[in-house]
Amino acid sequence: MFQKTKNIDTAFRHIKWFSIVFVAVYTIVGGMVMYTSFDMVMTIQNKIYVLANGKALEAYASERKDNIPVEAKDHIRSFHQFFFTLAPDEKLILNNITKALYLADESAKGAYDNLKEGNYYSNIISGNVSQSILVDSITVNTNVYPMAFRFYGKQEITRPTTIAIRSLVTEGYLRNVPRSDNNPHGFLIERWQTLENADLSTKNR
Repeated sequence: MFQKTKNIDTAFRHIKWFSIVFVAVYTIVGGMVMYTSFDMVMTIQNKIYVLANGKALEAYASERKDNIPVEAKDHIRSFHQFFFTLAPDEKLILNNITKALYLADESAKGAYDNLKEGNYYSNIISGNVSQSILVDSITVNTNVYPMAFRFYGKQEITRPTTIAIRSLVTEGYLRNVPRSDNNPHGFLIERWQTLENADLSTKNR
């Protein structure tokens, strides 16, 4: 009888330890599965597909702070391209200037008003002049706020008989604003001013 009781006690201890090991292994495996599943879900949520020219391109979401320099430079580039890309077409000029003014404050509006009062846009239209902007470089200081920037580029002005190249250097500051359809980067250019706009070359067509 004593031997039988001892065997039962030994078997009970074996079952107890087996149960403890089983629960521990099950908990570890379950935790690993949950972690892996959570990681996969987060990866999938950060992955998006962009349709471009009929092709689905894979892209990844990221924090805005990782993209601030890129977005800031693209905002500045877009503003200058809208503001300085002109053609002998009143509707095109108005459309481009309107887009540019969504990206900047009253300093850009003041520059536009001064050009308009000086008949700059009227002369573009009457003289059949086309103007485009060539971007050389853009510097942005993201260590200060508002972020200071400087734009370096060239204007190409095509007239019926000549093509003129002018240097263009501007500077200003970037402030954060809510994103919108008219301002997808969520920046606003402030205290914008032209530092240099001088003739570089002129050639006959």
